[in-house]
Amino acid sequence: MNRKYTIPYEELGAEKLAELLRAFYKRVAKHPKLRPIFPEDLTETLRKQIQFQTQFLGGPNLYTEEHGHPMMRARHMPFKITPERAQAWLECMSEAMDEVELDGKFREIYYQRLVMTAQHMINSPDEDEEGFE
Repeated sequence: MNRKYTIPYEELGAEKLAELLRAFYKRVAKHPKLRPIFPEDLTETLRKQIQFQTQFLGGPNLYTEEHGHPMMRARHMPFKITPERAQAWLECMSEAMDEVELDGKFREIYYQRLVMTAQHMINSPDEDEEGFE
C-alpha cells in the first residue's frame, strides 16, 4: 500500500488559512455573544490565531516560537467562555469555511478538531444556567 500522507497545513496552505481566519474574525467582530470577550482591534488576535492554526494543522511552530507553549485553556481562563459562546465561535468558523469554499473531507476533519477545542475551552455555564445569587 503506497498511501501519500499530507499534512493538513500543506493541504490548506498559508494563504487559504489566512483568508479563512480573516473571514472568521469579520464574523466574530459582529457577533453579539463573542464581541464582549474580544479586544476592539482584532489585528493582533488574528495574527496570533494564524500562528496557532498553522501549528495546530501541522505547519511550522510559529506560535510556540514566539509565545511559548500554547496552553490554550489557561490562556482563555480570564474570559467567560460559555457553551453558547463556544457554539457561536463554531458557527462563525463554519460560515467562514463556507465563504472561502473550504469543503470535503478536509473541512469535516478540521471542523471536528475545532469542535473538540471549543468544548475544551468552556469554563462557565450559559447565563441562564447560573441560577440565583
